Amino acid sequence: MDHDRKFFDTFMLVLGVLLGITIALFFIANALAESNLDVENRENPKAMAELEKRLSPVGQVATDAPAADATAAPAAVQVAMAPAPAAAPKVDGKAIYDQACVACHGAGIAGAPKFGDKAAWAPRIKQGLGVLHDHALKGYTGKAGMMPAKGGRMDFSDDQVKAAVDHMVAAGK
Repeated sequence: MDHDRKFFDTFMLVLGVLLGITIALFFIANALAESNLDVENRENPKAMAELEKRLSPVGQVATDAPAADATAAPAAVQVAMAPAPAAAPKVDGKAIYDQACVACHGAGIAGAPKFGDKAAWAPRIKQGLGVLHDHALKGYTGKAGMMPAKGGRMDFSDDQVKAAVDHMVAAGK
């Protein structure tokens, strides 16, 4: 029994060493093949042509100048203009308030002044709308509590947050 155990241990040791050598040879061969492949590709015109094709620009500017005389100054450059963006729709501050701000400002959580509470809003309104916008956008920690940046809704745009602040200020005046 001891003889079998000794043979098995020796056999497993030899297999482990051979496996380690095989893995080492694999990585060495792979590294050598990669370095040779780069040199071969640089010397292969077909590989270089394929590389140039992949790196070439997708489009070009159309001009009135003839294609044969590329060095001549174009008479007129044709540039496709994107249509002017439509005026941004007015952001509904009440809708933004109802989506997010009501969670804290509805109940006064974390020191948030309640919606429509004139006494709580008066000192804040006195600081100015710019300060209130800044606190709402960047976040603020004061004596009464804290306001996370954008009310924790980083998916809102700055204009949406400002519209919600304007809605709450109007109700607090």
